[in-house]
Amino acid sequence: MTAQPWYHRLHWQVAAALTLGVAAGLAGGETLAAAVGWIGTLFIRLLRMIIVPLVFTSIVSGVVAAGSGRSLGRLFSKTLGYYMLTSMLAISIGLVAVNLIRPGDGASFEGVDAGTLPELNTPDSVLDLVIAIVPDNVVAAASAGDMLALIFFSIVLGMAITGLPDAPRRRLVDLFDAAFRAIMRLTQGVIVFLPIGVFALITRLVGESGLEPFRALGLYAATIVLGLSVHMFVVLPLVLITAGVRPRVHFANMLEVVAMAFSTSSSAATLPLTMSSVERNAGVSNRVSSFVLPMGATVNMDGTALYECAGVIFITQALGVDLSISQQLLVVFTALLASIGTAAIPSAGLVMIFVILGALNLQGPEVDVIVAALLAIDRPLDMYRTAVNVFSDTCGAVIIARSEGETTADAAAH
Repeated sequence: MTAQPWYHRLHWQVAAALTLGVAAGLAGGETLAAAVGWIGTLFIRLLRMIIVPLVFTSIVSGVVAAGSGRSLGRLFSKTLGYYMLTSMLAISIGLVAVNLIRPGDGASFEGVDAGTLPELNTPDSVLDLVIAIVPDNVVAAASAGDMLALIFFSIVLGMAITGLPDAPRRRLVDLFDAAFRAIMRLTQGVIVFLPIGVFALITRLVGESGLEPFRALGLYAATIVLGLSVHMFVVLPLVLITAGVRPRVHFANMLEVVAMAFSTSSSAATLPLTMSSVERNAGVSNRVSSFVLPMGATVNMDGTALYECAGVIFITQALGVDLSISQQLLVVFTALLASIGTAAIPSAGLVMIFVILGALNLQGPEVDVIVAALLAIDRPLDMYRTAVNVFSDTCGAVIIARSEGETTADAAAH
């Protein structure tokens, strides 16, 4: 079979769209941004349209495919164990980087408007987070995009189906399998327009903001970028190697996924492409990918956890507050919980910093001003940490697939 020309491959098309978007945004400014912005908005809406049915059908299908309660428990424990491990590694990297570089020392934020902060409902405690996982109305949870609640319902529904007698169980299995296949077919149709959507999104970002967001608060941004880079290009490849996966092969198979995560700043919006690529390019079974990836898009936020930990300590440095070891450990623990509760939407991680600041009893107008200053440069950092979040999800899917005996997962680059 003749190999596809390079320009027919999706990751090269996305890379070209990113480059052209930057150039068009700089050349066309706000006028062009306004003219093409609706295309990016429409593309994101198309993606969000399929997220709820995709998560619902894929998790129910994955739980049913896992089979017995023992098999499901094994898959769940592996998934949760991987997510907790990589999130803690990411937080540790952020903690070390911000303490070594100390970007907040001597920082000044006079004249920053604190009234531009977005609003986001956040859990007040661990107990609130646990209670919120169980929906009192699953239809309302799906309508509101409450992914944790939807995932919980999907898992318990799948478990209930596995306990049915053979005849009704088979009918429901066939129904959900057919529904999942239909949603994946719809997903593939939407993904065809990925380069156009990326071009419009990047053109609007650069046209409206220029390159200034990339220049402001340079040392702080450099600290975050360094931490994210170490996690993505050193730590996660080492984790892949322990599972017998060659990092170069996995990077090659996930190029378009990482590019889309970077462009959209949303793990949820990227989920359809993530699932498609992990199955098609990496060769992971639907049984593993349909269970691991939707859960990862909600609870596995390595980049966000790193960012929240480093961001909070940066704020304390700017305020002249020295945290003790026990207080920094509290930051680590709360950052882990906050990353789990973070919505898979752009810039949600920045607002979740307030959860950690509240645990430290750091509140007030001075804190609001500093967080508002961070908002000015959050978009490019959000794009990068989302790419790290999603890449970690894909690594987890391949590692768990290998542990389940799928030796062909990521055996070669496609």
